[in-house]
Amino acid sequence: MSTFITVYHRTQQPVLCIVLTMALCCGLSIWSGAQAADSLPDRVIERYGEPPAIGDGELSPAIQFAARVAFIDSTVLTTWGKNQEQALEAIAESGDARLAWIISDMMRFASVREPYIALTRTASQLLGKEFQLQNAWPDVTNHLLAWNIPAPPDYFNYKRAIFTTHIPGWEAIFIEGDIDWRLVSWGGVLIDNRAYDTTDQGCNCIPAIDNPEVSKAADTTWLKDDDIVFGIELNGEARAYPRRIMEVREMVNDTLGGRDLGIPYCTLCGAAQAYFTDAPVQGVERPILRTSGLLSRSNKIMYDLNTNSIFDTFRGHAVTGPLAEKGVALKQASVITTSWGSWKQEHPDTTVLLERYALGRDPDFRNGRDANGPIFPIGDVDPRLPVHEDIIGVISASGKPVAFQQTKAYLVLSRGEEVLFDNVRLKLTAGGIEAVDESGAGLGSHQAFWFAWSQFHPKTSLWAP
Repeated sequence: MSTFITVYHRTQQPVLCIVLTMALCCGLSIWSGAQAADSLPDRVIERYGEPPAIGDGELSPAIQFAARVAFIDSTVLTTWGKNQEQALEAIAESGDARLAWIISDMMRFASVREPYIALTRTASQLLGKEFQLQNAWPDVTNHLLAWNIPAPPDYFNYKRAIFTTHIPGWEAIFIEGDIDWRLVSWGGVLIDNRAYDTTDQGCNCIPAIDNPEVSKAADTTWLKDDDIVFGIELNGEARAYPRRIMEVREMVNDTLGGRDLGIPYCTLCGAAQAYFTDAPVQGVERPILRTSGLLSRSNKIMYDLNTNSIFDTFRGHAVTGPLAEKGVALKQASVITTSWGSWKQEHPDTTVLLERYALGRDPDFRNGRDANGPIFPIGDVDPRLPVHEDIIGVISASGKPVAFQQTKAYLVLSRGEEVLFDNVRLKLTAGGIEAVDESGAGLGSHQAFWFAWSQFHPKTSLWAP
């Protein structure tokens, strides 16, 4: 094998037929047969069909080499050729569905038609499904997620090579940790790795806001009363973060009521959250949160600019890097999703971010973009509610995740009736809904789409009126 590798790298000629022969005739690829269908919910089988054969054990030397040729030695755009085609043939003939994860990762960056067709064809063979080119990447990935296909051996290194080859700036954050890299995909934007407090510095990214300038409600004329804002009140100080701004910025590092905050907004899952970032752990400086450009099941992945540690954005836990090693888990402040008119009526002394942070744009991504469901793969979803149903999510004092269907909870509260579940009580606040404990203290609740909350809290309780 080492002789063949040397010949390949020197000549760059299509000699991969040797690998094909080794893979097919020598029986080097080991697989365990189809995943037990009874381990999956019936709804998954009904929607996605029976799961395919899943590999067991290490990849054969021949398949390892084919994977290197197809996924590491190729940039898809410039070096795709006969060697890569033959490598994919060997991978397809292995019958090991685990390899489809690497196929999926490569497909996300394959902007050239020929390799995309070859990758789609290979995924179809491995998974026993005929995928159409028009929607191949999300379709392949949704099947892998729904079937919970395990990753192949050494998957992280393949994935890291693919992602860091195509997107500069990911080398520092693409490290192993308490993160399932199968679930990570590219959101189509570059990493925001600008230095702290460079809000107005342009970038080819989604630019976070640091230390935003604000105005008083009386001086704010650019917002209409029915515009959606995300309201936060801490220690008697209130501030509104307009959705119009958050949809183009997606991250704010701010100080309010004497507390440092990191405020991510995921447009894909309709969730604005607020994390306390002042002294999260003794000896750790304040994390400066940034958008990585990566997604986990359609939820944005944020990271700390100081340490390059990745966070689970939905739960606030550091999952890689120095902050994960120190067990950093950020606590949440309550975020009220409401209208500007309702917020300023209840908080007449509120401040609000300046219009210039919207960068001259007036988007509303929720009006049509997600009309046919999430635009990035999410796999199977808890069927108790529609995927884009708004919920109020909170972790109860006992540590249980609880979700309240926003529309039904609002109707009940509007009638003056009580919404109480597992010692969590909902109350109307400035036209929105907040979860509080028995003493009336906020529990760090926020609004989100059901698919996002239920994926990151798969054992969540769901309140029923």
